[in-house]
Amino acid sequence: MPKVEIGSIAMQLNRKAIKNLHISVLPPDGRVRVSAPKFMTETAIRMAVISRIPWIKKQQSDFAKQPRQSDREMVSGECHYLWGRRYRLNLIKRSGKHEIKLDRGRLHLYVNTATTFENKALVLSLHYRDVLKTRIAELLPIWEDKIGVTAVDWRVKKMKTKWGSCNIQAKRIWLNLELAKKPPECLEYILVHELVHLLERNHNEQFKAHMDRLLPDWRERRDLLNRMPLAHNNWIY
Repeated sequence: MPKVEIGSIAMQLNRKAIKNLHISVLPPDGRVRVSAPKFMTETAIRMAVISRIPWIKKQQSDFAKQPRQSDREMVSGECHYLWGRRYRLNLIKRSGKHEIKLDRGRLHLYVNTATTFENKALVLSLHYRDVLKTRIAELLPIWEDKIGVTAVDWRVKKMKTKWGSCNIQAKRIWLNLELAKKPPECLEYILVHELVHLLERNHNEQFKAHMDRLLPDWRERRDLLNRMPLAHNNWIY
């Protein structure tokens, strides 16, 4: 993807078959991505970006201020999050199967004595995936019925720059694994957001009207999600 510089701001420029120019400031470091119509001249692109520089710098500043967790070491005493609640990790070494139990603010991780850091992290990741998929399976039919759409398929995966995405043609929804760490109302907001894309592709006024009708407090939920602590290499949607 070609790069364009305007003053101190470096941008990734992506020309696409779209009608309007879109500017995105991506976490965690405030990288700027510009999606522009194929017919738009570079001069017009530069002028459009220059007009948005104050907004771009504010977004970059907000990312820089976003609270971040320290690097995870998978040792007893460090904090982990599930559904927005903080748990202290209690590492318990024993023979037998790996498992996780929650109790009174503690996340008990049972592993074998020789278990590596990578495998401890994998056990926790699989737990996040299980609880997230269970909750999505509960919410999805409720919201499909309310919105009047049907997702043919949905999946969970680690995503670098988004909390969720929707393939409109395939009617497939992807949800970020990290949502298991955030308050439940944040997951519901993202799920509704992606389902509404099956009604309206773009983030235009019609899209916002659908969101206002279906989930009147969606802006508050979005802001809550973006205030939550990030993992050291995490992102915001």
